[in-house]
Amino acid sequence: MERFVFRNNTIERFLGKDCSFSGYDDISNVPQDVDGYVWWYQVPIKFDQSLLADEIRGYAQKLQLVLSQIDSKKSFIALTMDILFSVPFTDNDYRLQAAVAEYNNALYAAEEKYNNVKVIDITEFTRQYSASDLFDWKFYFISQMGMNPKLNKAFKAWWEQKINSINLKRKKCLVLDLDNTLWGGILGEDGIEGIQIGGDYPGKAFLYWQEALLELSKSGVILTVCSKNNEQDVLTAWEDNPFMILKKEHFAAYRINWTDKATNIKDLATELNLGLDSFVFVDDNPTERELIKQLLPMVAVPDFPSQPYELMVFFKQLVNDYFKVYSITDEDKKKTEQYKQNAARAQAQASFADFDSFLESLNLQIVVEPANEFNIPRIAQMTQKTNQFNLTTRRYADSDLRGFIEAGWKIWCISVADKFGDNGITGAIIVTNEGEIDSLLLSCRILGKGIEIAFVKTILSLLVNEGIEKVTAKYLPTAKNAQVKDFYEKVGFTCTLVNADGSKLYTLSLKEADTVNKEYYHITVK
Repeated sequence: MERFVFRNNTIERFLGKDCSFSGYDDISNVPQDVDGYVWWYQVPIKFDQSLLADEIRGYAQKLQLVLSQIDSKKSFIALTMDILFSVPFTDNDYRLQAAVAEYNNALYAAEEKYNNVKVIDITEFTRQYSASDLFDWKFYFISQMGMNPKLNKAFKAWWEQKINSINLKRKKCLVLDLDNTLWGGILGEDGIEGIQIGGDYPGKAFLYWQEALLELSKSGVILTVCSKNNEQDVLTAWEDNPFMILKKEHFAAYRINWTDKATNIKDLATELNLGLDSFVFVDDNPTERELIKQLLPMVAVPDFPSQPYELMVFFKQLVNDYFKVYSITDEDKKKTEQYKQNAARAQAQASFADFDSFLESLNLQIVVEPANEFNIPRIAQMTQKTNQFNLTTRRYADSDLRGFIEAGWKIWCISVADKFGDNGITGAIIVTNEGEIDSLLLSCRILGKGIEIAFVKTILSLLVNEGIEKVTAKYLPTAKNAQVKDFYEKVGFTCTLVNADGSKLYTLSLKEADTVNKEYYHITVK
């Protein structure tokens, strides 16, 4: 992705080769043939505090001018300003601080006004370093670098995290050990009253740790347990220990037994229908961590702190490295409950000998609606995260989707609910104005009930109503989407070409398309 960077200092070493740069404090050229923009202005070096404050306020006005000239569907990332060097002559001279605060507030106001603007707080990076680490006069005088270029590798790693956050990319599931991980001590030896949770240190540290994890789960991270323990002891501890924050209902699934943890984690992945690369494993035992690193290298395994007082620092790093996103959707907040509902569905299915009877018993309610300002963030998130049922695996930001709609493309999403609960928005399809299915994707948690076929049939019917006579499509293979390599054949498409790399081209005459769904799919089109 090529980005054009507006700047007032030398910053090329921090942002990489996929960027082109304006002149210093130059907004006369606003190129339109780029994929997105970055706005990174730093505090200039001036000793007249009044002139310095005025110049910073002027940057905010220039920002507004640039935003008025660019395509509102293209990503625009703005970094806040931090004071790395200043020399006020009196202790009560706050003009620079006030100007910087006013400038940063102007960025946040722009984010409120423009859907394509995302603001990144640079102090998340700068506060990790001392003033002498951040600013080096040698590099400033040689090449007008407003930040020490020795930090470029660390900055690039942080910048990549921020871009992933904006693109809503993160791990999905946190697998937790119990003894000396969620609480202090060993439950089987110390008993329910003897484990350390609540009260004074170290129990207080574990209490805060559990409170933090509970809030993390509310942001859409799935919590699970993998522990070598007696299951009944744990269930009793969850129920009877008054200081326990995390209880059975907060975990989407658990494996509490004496089986090796690699096997248990694979079982959890199967139960939740998630790829192992979506998992993060947290365990105080270095031997267990090494086992997972060796046998399941796709699972992230951070080092656990050696002392309970380090848990809060560990939690912050855990969030920053694996789980932080720019924003969360309503569906994210319901993740744990949705996965528990899936387990209930699986149990219910086992009691039916006839699959159609099972589906009819679910009272499936399917809503298909076009993309709008309320669901576009969720659709963009799914393009970034969905891998297994994804025919082309093309990744899009919300600004991309708005551009497609303006160009005449059709985008629909699907919401699914049944008697066990509401899964929310769990699928999407993007159709170009030439009638090509650019993207088709569904969350794995709604698969296995024919909903994917019902969704496509409904869309084909809508396309007929739009006057479209023929639809084309592609399957582009990845390491994770082999399960859908023959999906289009199942809904009546004709494969016209199979390439050496396994990709396929399809066509379908809508006059011949089967658009009839079974009656137990209660479908509402908005």
